Amino acid sequence: MARAMADSLSARLAAVEARVAAACARAGRSRGDVRLVGVTKGKDAATVRAALGAGLRCFGENYAQEWTAKRAALADVAGIEWHFIGRIQRNKAAAVAEAGLVHSLADARVARALDAAGGRRGVPVPLLIQVNLDGAATKDGVAPAELPELVRTVRAHGWLRLVGLMAIPAAAEPERARPRFRALRELRDGQEAAAELRELSMGMSGDFEVAIEEGATLVRVGTAIFGSRERTA
Repeated sequence: MARAMADSLSARLAAVEARVAAACARAGRSRGDVRLVGVTKGKDAATVRAALGAGLRCFGENYAQEWTAKRAALADVAGIEWHFIGRIQRNKAAAVAEAGLVHSLADARVARALDAAGGRRGVPVPLLIQVNLDGAATKDGVAPAELPELVRTVRAHGWLRLVGLMAIPAAAEPERARPRFRALRELRDGQEAAAELRELSMGMSGDFEVAIEEGATLVRVGTAIFGSRERTA
């Protein structure tokens, strides 16, 4: 059973890698310009270990407690890059600050908590600001009009290192999502010192190819690699 799962995962990962490479080629970009983040929300440590065996090294987690348990279970494995991509609770900032990259900063209070956590560790926290492109009250993220102020706030903290933006557009057909991805890129390009904001985290299983064509440097892919997200642990 374990071998069958590993073989299936390897095949799905290879298919996603081929799609990423093809999208990069269509956009005239190098494959090295885009990092594939495997979204492992609801997947157990054994599944992450199988993905590591298949060659995936970067994983995105949504919940601090779930991620902490997986890190402990995989402490024997070197070379794992963990990203935090979910809503950040201030009381979990100390754990989230240990991620290789935080994708989902959305307000100044959380920024202060992450800055304090980074200061305690003596390690700057690399992060992205999440933008709510659709204006939906049910979605996290800062409104585009409020982004410049949050950018200034983050840059004023000594233990935060702002490297880009993230967005999760409303579910739609890939081509309908394209304008949102383009909007995030243009919003990034319009910020002060935009060259420092090199990362664009956008695109998931259903639309990552379009996101790459519009400039994504990080694509967050779960279902296309791991199958459905029913919790396994």
